[in-house]
Amino acid sequence: MKLKPRLFAGLLAAVGAVVAGSTAMASTFMPPAVTSTAAEVDKIYAFLLIASLISFIILIGGMFYFVYKYQRRSATDKTAYISHNYTLEFLWSFIPFLIFMFVFVWGWKVYHDMRNVPADALEVHVMAKKWDWRFLYKSGKEVVAGLDDKGQKTPATMVVPVGRPVKLIMGSEKISANSTDPTDRPVLHSFYLPAARVKQDIVPGRYTMLWFNIEKPGDYWVFCTEFCGSGHSAMKAMVKAVPMPEFEAWLASEGGGALTLADQGKALFAAKACVGCHSADGSRVVGPTFKGLWGSNRTFDGGGSAKADENYIRESILNPNAHIVATFPKGVMPAYAGQLSDDEVNAIIEFIKTLK
Repeated sequence: MKLKPRLFAGLLAAVGAVVAGSTAMASTFMPPAVTSTAAEVDKIYAFLLIASLISFIILIGGMFYFVYKYQRRSATDKTAYISHNYTLEFLWSFIPFLIFMFVFVWGWKVYHDMRNVPADALEVHVMAKKWDWRFLYKSGKEVVAGLDDKGQKTPATMVVPVGRPVKLIMGSEKISANSTDPTDRPVLHSFYLPAARVKQDIVPGRYTMLWFNIEKPGDYWVFCTEFCGSGHSAMKAMVKAVPMPEFEAWLASEGGGALTLADQGKALFAAKACVGCHSADGSRVVGPTFKGLWGSNRTFDGGGSAKADENYIRESILNPNAHIVATFPKGVMPAYAGQLSDDEVNAIIEFIKTLK
């Protein structure tokens, strides 16, 4: 009987150690959390860790306690008849169910917040390739990796303002846009920002998205967490969070694009003869107007519908006959796959976003 208080004391000590350790989790398991979402992810992780440890101690500790307490002490000992205890059986099923549902709802809320981008988010295009990153802003400013005075590679650094949501529109591209080498093709990557606890795969042939809102100035590492080839381990970048005035000064500094992405798209709208079939003022011509297209619901010939987001517009440019908008003719628009670069497609999409 002396074992029971010892077990209880040991249980309390272990739980206390884990709770105390969870406060240092930022420095022992992950970098310090710099977003509210990251803080919520850490709380869920700490809760699961502590709940799992308590469950382990109760289960294994209880097993050893019963082995000790009810061990057979002589060859003539017989096991007593034990009937069902329905209350106990209900509780050891219902309590874990409640804990599971609590974690599920908590996790769903955090995931929902992670996937719903605030309306005022700053948009940055992220292009991944073997084995590097580049970042393109709506102003036309582009950030790529460089070399320091010693000839060592410096990672591409995405500069973002502190306290403002940032939406990343991510795609995979070839090493060289003009390459005809069949081995030079877009591959699967994954953008991971540990300090914000966000990660998203980057899939060839489509856009993927994630967002974050960094609350503390600083430099934060970005890694590719999907094996993408022999240079995978060296595929790093940085996110530099600075106060808004400093960000605006940096964005306006030397090295910005000659034209914004939207202006580049407007030029392509005329140069690629898009204006012949699509209006920018809402009038109906051969194809659907670009005005009001962004974010609208598109109903297709033959049934079905989709929201006009980046992926829908990209597909409509590269493979226009995949989905035909109802009341418009089929087979009129040529496919632009192979005729437009990824940057040109991005620019046209940014131009369409301005036609509200």
